[in-house]
Amino acid sequence: MTQNPSDDLLRDILRKSRVFALVGVSPNPVRPSHFVGRYLGLKGYKVVPVNPGHAGERLWGQEVHASLSDIPLPVDVVDVFRRSEAVPGIVDEVLAMNPLPKVIWLQIGVTHAEAAARAEAAGIVVIQDRCPKIEYQRLFGELRMGGFNTGIISSKL
Repeated sequence: MTQNPSDDLLRDILRKSRVFALVGVSPNPVRPSHFVGRYLGLKGYKVVPVNPGHAGERLWGQEVHASLSDIPLPVDVVDVFRRSEAVPGIVDEVLAMNPLPKVIWLQIGVTHAEAAARAEAAGIVVIQDRCPKIEYQRLFGELRMGGFNTGIISSKL
């Protein structure tokens, strides 16, 4: 399982991915899922919001879908903002998608070893207990501007 992914793997995912589906996204601008989705959109990713309680509404210019099966385009990364106990059902939904996404990304605090193993057995990379916004900022130099020691040596400020 990819609970401790290498920086190279994370960088590769963030460089090659274009479409993120955010499962459990909130329209409330103070919720982490909202500002992560907004940030990813500002970085050039297409962000597809998924939340059955807000289906049909719009976030960041995109329609909110009730489930992954409602998304009408291929998805590269399924980013999960749900509790760990919801992950097996989400993995079931992901495994029914055609084409399969390349990555399931479980947010900080979200892990599920058995569900991750099922997804990985199907060829999907699973990142657990990480945030793509934080990893993007860390790996591409943005946290450094805030005074954080990212552990990445670069001439970029």
